[in-house]
Amino acid sequence: MLEFSNVSKSFWTGVQRKVILDRASFRVELGNSLGILARNGTGKTTLINMMAGLEKPDEGEIIRTCRVSFPLGFMGGVNPRHTGMENARFIARLYGLDPDYVEAFSRWMCDIGEYFDMPVATYSRGMKSRFSMSLMLAMDFDLYLIDEGMPSTTDVEFNRKAGEILKERLEKTTVIIVSHKPKVLEKFCRSAAVLQDGKLHMFDTLEEAKRLYDYEMHG
Repeated sequence: MLEFSNVSKSFWTGVQRKVILDRASFRVELGNSLGILARNGTGKTTLINMMAGLEKPDEGEIIRTCRVSFPLGFMGGVNPRHTGMENARFIARLYGLDPDYVEAFSRWMCDIGEYFDMPVATYSRGMKSRFSMSLMLAMDFDLYLIDEGMPSTTDVEFNRKAGEILKERLEKTTVIIVSHKPKVLEKFCRSAAVLQDGKLHMFDTLEEAKRLYDYEMHG
């Protein structure tokens, strides 16, 4: 379970205070994947980062009683001066997993040859994306976080391989995906929410959420 209790978060933009969440309370139970519809610029990535524990709320409490992934595509835990192998082993230890397994899986998954033993700083953007996704897929989480703004990879074979594994995982785990496109959520989510002016409006179905979202978008 992942629960937000009276959580508030805002930023000073230099001109005005931008409110991401205003005393938001909601709960995501395992087995009930949630899609969150949010327009660009409303704080989608900040919300996902708070769920992962990468950003702290200004007020309120975030409770996690399950293993929550870092956001798909997140590179913050990776040290660019270290090799892919060193990073894979470090992150495995961080999450209490077998470093040998995480290294071997990630090496196989991202399939970047000798670059795996070179500093991540030398990787192309596509390689970095493949490496970060392979790290997330190497770990078994109860709840996967997907930010639509995540970097994508153009490697067709990698996308196929990663897509198959992710699809298999999502059949037996729970996902929270934040997007500005309702179509993206249809594949994954039963229930849905709309992030609007710092409030998270929860709905039992994606159809209900889409009605509010469309009204907000088109008035």
